[in-house]
Parts: sequence; structure tokens; C-alpha cells
Amino acid sequence: MTPDESPSTHHVLTDVVVVGAGPGGCAAAISLARAGIPVTMIDKATFPRDKCCGDGLTAGALRSLERLGFDPARVPSWKPVDTVHIAGPRGGAIPFALPHDNGLFAVIARRSELDHALVEQAISAGVDVRLGVALNDLTVVEDGIRAHTTEGLVQASHYVAADGMWSPTRKLLGLQTEGYRGEWHAFRQYFANVSPAAQTELYVWFEPDLLPGYVWSFPLADGTANVGFGIQRGRGIEIQEMQALWSELLTRPRIRQGLGPDAEPLDRHTAWPIPARLGELPIAHGRVLFVGDAVAATDPMTGEGIGQALETGMLAAQAIEDHFGDPVAARTQYARSLRRGMQTDHRLAQALSGVLANPILAQASVRLAAATKWTRRNFARWLFEDYPRAVVVTPRRWHRRLFNQPGAYRA
Repeated sequence: MTPDESPSTHHVLTDVVVVGAGPGGCAAAISLARAGIPVTMIDKATFPRDKCCGDGLTAGALRSLERLGFDPARVPSWKPVDTVHIAGPRGGAIPFALPHDNGLFAVIARRSELDHALVEQAISAGVDVRLGVALNDLTVVEDGIRAHTTEGLVQASHYVAADGMWSPTRKLLGLQTEGYRGEWHAFRQYFANVSPAAQTELYVWFEPDLLPGYVWSFPLADGTANVGFGIQRGRGIEIQEMQALWSELLTRPRIRQGLGPDAEPLDRHTAWPIPARLGELPIAHGRVLFVGDAVAATDPMTGEGIGQALETGMLAAQAIEDHFGDPVAARTQYARSLRRGMQTDHRLAQALSGVLANPILAQASVRLAAATKWTRRNFARWLFEDYPRAVVVTPRRWHRRLFNQPGAYRA
């Protein structure tokens, strides 16, 4: 018994325990529950809760949500986007059109609403969800793993760690990387009274002093916009400088023009680290499978992590379903699934991030992508993960409709 437990606390016996109720944890829990496997999911937070994020959902994320049976009507801020304006280090923004008549390829949705809706879906699916419950300790036994929580003991055969980049699970297992602070750092604030274009269309500005980072403006359904910027660690900008830099960025002519002269900030600004080193942190350990930020699955080129969290959660659930009671086979399948797909994409995205760090190459890349109607359309779809990052060099993932597949939620 840990110091935070008492004789009156609960003792839960289940098949799978999921720690962390964000997109990755919910994707795993919902998938397992739909397969008829009992799941208990805990999170130290209560929902709805704010989550620092750009709020963008790529085509990959949307397809995962659709496979989970997620209903967009649960999210009031849900805003489909079909035009992306991208500005290279020099010059104005160039419009890139996403398909607008064959499903959704990009959506903006507040994380506070999206995550809450996913938790509610998990409850509806039969997941035993326990919020406001923190993990205190772990004990590995012969036939399972015991999670000691502030509410009591949860004992399970399998364990999914969806508990973020500073995963308490990883720390309790002695697998933490000391001093790790992520590969990127992002800064976000909501704005009202943005320009008509910024209320409906998405903007990305590659500022020379931020490369390979960028500034973004993502529209929400209520007419506000999620505005922020991301920087890569080690590129000459200190984290403590971000507040002063934010004020200066908002005065730059092309950013001010995009947001409009009347744009004004709402509430406070927030900042957060982004882990993007898939394959370098533990993927699995014993009966534990790590997903989402806990396995550092974020796209190293864009910093997008919702789609990766959903995908890793679903892959972990599939591995457990296929090999229930056999943790060695489950973690082997999970690791193989990540290696064959996401890790290959991750390596290519890392290489492309290096290209975007050079102002000349970044500008040339934007101009090349804008060369023709076909390149504009397909670059926008590739950027929003309609295709896997490294699909060109992985022929096993080619199929006849590769460049013409529909988006999500066509109905």
C-alpha cells in the first residue's frame, strides 16, 4: 500500500489499464472496449480541461477519428478548412487549396472540447473512466501490472501509457531521460476580431528568424482564431525570450495584414514543449505500451501530434487485442507497426525540417510547391498528412487511389 492509499480505497481488477485520457489514451480505450476487452482509464485531470495546442486536425487525424466513430457534432468549435495560405521567408502568402467536395482534409477544433468529447465517447463505449485520479506507483507481478493510484489499486494484464512527454509511467519504470525538454517549443493565444479571411482560412508564415519554425493562424467556428508560433530547440532562440518575441511578431506587416487591424488577444497566452523523437524513447517495456507524446510521436516537421496520438493509441489497442495475455507478442507487434510506418515518416520529416531551416531552401520549397495547380493541391494534402510523409519511398504503401483518396466524414 502506498502512502496515498487507505484501506477504504478501491481495488479494480480489469484487463487493460490506460493512464492518460487525451486523444492517444481515448483512442486505445475506445478501440479495446469496442473489441469487448474491459478497460479502466485514469487521468489526474478533470474534463473539460484546457490543453495547449494549435487545435489543428490533419486528414490523418480525421480518418482516425472517423474510424473510432467520433461524432464532430460533439465539438462546438469544429471548423473545416479548405484553403491554406503559406508564406515563405520572403514575400506574401500563397493560397493552397485542399479538396472541398470529397470529405474533410483539415479541421480546427479546440482541444478542451475535442478531448472532453473523446472522454465522453469512451464512457459511452463502456470504458471505466476515472478522472481526477493520479498515478502514484507501479508494481509488476507475474501475471500483470498493478497501478497504485490516489483512488486505490488498479490491476490489469496490459497497460497503455498515454501520460505525456514527461510520462510518470516512464519515470516509475526508471526509463526517463534526465533533462529532456522536447524538440520544439510552441506559444499560443486565441484572438478575436480577426480579418474575414482569418476567420475561415488557415495561415502559415515561415519567418526567417524562426526557421524551421513558423507562425500560424487557425480559424475556429465562433469567428476567433488560434494564433501562435513554434521554434525548434537549439536554433538560437531561448525559451525565456518567447514572450518578448511574441509581441514583436504580432507587429510584423504580413502577419498583421493576415490577422487584420482589429485583431485582439483573448485571455492569457500559453506555451508548451513538443516531443518529436519517435524511436529514441522506449516504445514498450514489459506489459507497458507507450503512445502519443509518451513515445514522442509528434511530427518533427510541423509539430502536429493529435493524429500521431490517435494512431499510436489504435495500434497499441490492436496489438493487445491480437495478443491478449502475451505481452511479448503484443509489444513486438506494436514496435513493428511503428517501425514499418510512423518511424520511416518521422525520419523523412526530420530531414525535411533541416531543409526548412535554410531560408533560401525554404523559399524555394514554397515556390516549387506552388508551381502548378496539381503541385499546390497535392502539397497541401501531403502537408496535412493525407499521404504518409515517406510514401514516395515506401512502395508497400502505394495503391491505385493514392493521390485521389477521399477525405474523412464524406457524409
